[in-house]
Amino acid sequence: MKPNIRVGYGYDVHQLAEGHPFWLGGIEVPHTHGAVGHSDADVLIHVICDALLGAANMRDIGFHFADTDPKFKGIDSKILLADVMKLIREANYEVGNVDCTICLQRPKINPHIPEMKKVLAEVMEVEQDDVSIKATTTEKLGFVGREEGVSAHAVVLIYKNV
Repeated sequence: MKPNIRVGYGYDVHQLAEGHPFWLGGIEVPHTHGAVGHSDADVLIHVICDALLGAANMRDIGFHFADTDPKFKGIDSKILLADVMKLIREANYEVGNVDCTICLQRPKINPHIPEMKKVLAEVMEVEQDDVSIKATTTEKLGFVGREEGVSAHAVVLIYKNV
């Protein structure tokens, strides 16, 4: 019999621009630049959504929340994550754990990780210990190193609630 666990992966990139708020992991991070996008451009939440949807074989965030749909213009990505969790749970899945990496040259993210974990765990209705967030730079290489953008990766494990 096949195990009742599934793994999903998410990757996303957003351009950084002056004058935009910088939403990351459900919180606003103080910085001179913020991510640009149709929603609030929270790259971390977007990769978690993609990983969850992928694990459940439910396509991706763009399929469910199209960036051409005006109702999602400027939307708080925490709402999108809550909706993804509803979809996952309607399919009888629960989250085992989430492991994320944020790639960003500046600002330093480590001081904000505890608050991000708290917010994400609340939205997902999981334990904080089920959410891992790491941060890294790209040693000044590429678009992240030049501070033109932010990227993030996420891996999730979900299991059938039987």
